[in-house]
Amino acid sequence: MNNFWMHPALILIIGGLVLPLMKGPIRKPFLMIVPLLTFLNVLALDEGVHGVVQFIDWHLVFGRVDNLSQIFGYIMSLMCIIGTLFALNVEEDAQHIAAWFYVAGSLGVIFCGDYVVLFLFWELMAFASVFLVWFRRGPQSLATGYRYLLVHTLGGLFLLAGFVLRYYNTGGDISFVPLGVDTPNLATYLILMGFIVNAAVPPFHSWLPDAYAEASVAGAVFMCAFTTKTAIYVLARGFAGMDILIPLGAVMALYGVVYGVIENDGRRIFAWDTVSQVGYMVVGVGIGSNLAINGACAHAFAHILYNGLLFMGTGSVLYMTGTCKLNELGGLYRKMPRTFLFTMIGGLSIAGFPLFSGFVSKSMIISAGFESHQTLAAFALLLASGGTFLLAGLKVPYFIWFGKNNCSSERWEKAADPPWNMQAAMAIASVMCAFIGCYTAYLYNMLPFPVDYHPYSAYHLSETFQIIGTCGIMFFVLKRFMEPTATISLDLDWFYRMAGRGFMWIDSRIFQFIDTCVGEIYRYIGLFPLMTISRFWSWFDWNAIDGVVDGTARSVRSIGGVVRKVQAGNLQYNIFFAATFVAGAVLIFVFV
Repeated sequence: MNNFWMHPALILIIGGLVLPLMKGPIRKPFLMIVPLLTFLNVLALDEGVHGVVQFIDWHLVFGRVDNLSQIFGYIMSLMCIIGTLFALNVEEDAQHIAAWFYVAGSLGVIFCGDYVVLFLFWELMAFASVFLVWFRRGPQSLATGYRYLLVHTLGGLFLLAGFVLRYYNTGGDISFVPLGVDTPNLATYLILMGFIVNAAVPPFHSWLPDAYAEASVAGAVFMCAFTTKTAIYVLARGFAGMDILIPLGAVMALYGVVYGVIENDGRRIFAWDTVSQVGYMVVGVGIGSNLAINGACAHAFAHILYNGLLFMGTGSVLYMTGTCKLNELGGLYRKMPRTFLFTMIGGLSIAGFPLFSGFVSKSMIISAGFESHQTLAAFALLLASGGTFLLAGLKVPYFIWFGKNNCSSERWEKAADPPWNMQAAMAIASVMCAFIGCYTAYLYNMLPFPVDYHPYSAYHLSETFQIIGTCGIMFFVLKRFMEPTATISLDLDWFYRMAGRGFMWIDSRIFQFIDTCVGEIYRYIGLFPLMTISRFWSWFDWNAIDGVVDGTARSVRSIGGVVRKVQAGNLQYNIFFAATFVAGAVLIFVFV
């Protein structure tokens, strides 16, 4: 173990704090140097426990490096380089800072060794990533960002409650270890709830398509890569083999495809595809065998690359044309040929086409399902695989790049391949998707367990081509029924949105009633006495005080008249004045 150890997240945090000072020609090199140093730091990490800090009675572990954390740290730091390159033309420093802090939070969770550190970085992820939604500055961005933050705050509260309860049950143990899924308790389920909110498991999934579709062009590339995959990591670390995750993941895989089919916005389609693909990983974690965990990790690795590529492609369309809605696009392959090529590579990868990354990763999970006799879940994943090809391999490419040109003249004139840095980022991700699909050892050698799996078997190739062929025929036969239209799709979030509105209505009525009651009580108990006292003083002011003043004035005037007459030599008044003076002097002498 090295004596000196620097956390990869610290490089990004320091870089984000220094970025506003970087001006002029050094700014863009600095933007690339910081994530590159982070990636090199991850590569140089030694296995073992690092960064142990004594805090009160706790030993906080910031660096636990093993096979599981290294593969996630590797791909996340690599994606940080690609995402920063894609966003290199963004002039607003705050967007880069939010993205780097977001990645730092993810890396902090990946390498943490206890729940205190995990919770700190978990919340950093949530509060940094919400700015990537707000920086879009669209008409719905603010509301979407608040919903995103509320949902993730709820997940954080579940996690905190579970951690505190576990701390109490174990007599002060804060270590992040497998949680004993054979005998789960309330603390275990609360922690699981906190994790599955970030994994977008239904019914806690609606934040994902909303946030990804409303995020800024560059922000969506970061968001699609980190939150859900960090959740997969913590599930694999703490809940491998928990049976309840298998049906949840299978439902996710199908649910995302169904909603993707009826969606019109390109980025929302791939957001729904994200829900579906994360479902594969959740199933793999639930199965819990070595092959299944390897498959979940491999698919998370591949998904970060091709999903980022898809969001870069559709984000480029949005950046150049101002829209990503399928019914407002079409025929763009002539105007954006390189973007079309890169996006097609991403679509073939997510669909599991041979020679691309998805083919060598998701098939491991399906095979693990059949080996573990989880037949229904495995068939559900096969069905979802066909739906994914229908979406990413056929629907989106056809209606954006081919098909009828629905672009307005203004959009058509503006359409072109994006700036060089955006194309370079898509090219790197495309090469990686093809490289992983062709040279499986690159990915398989990084997996947590030894790999004895060969994806390019005759059976697997035959099965894949049958699924792809069937979906292709279905699409072109039913194409006119899949024409994109501007629609609003109700989802499970409708229930808690309506429940929230109902609560607010009841809450407002209750407060209105309380306000009325308190107002009446205040009027009769507090206001009435105050008004009575006020009226008395008003009367006293107008009557008593004015009377005293007037009487005093009259007395002064009378005395003044006597004085004037004394001064005039009037004997009667002289005698009166002298008697008054003597009487006053006697009284003063007696009492004083």
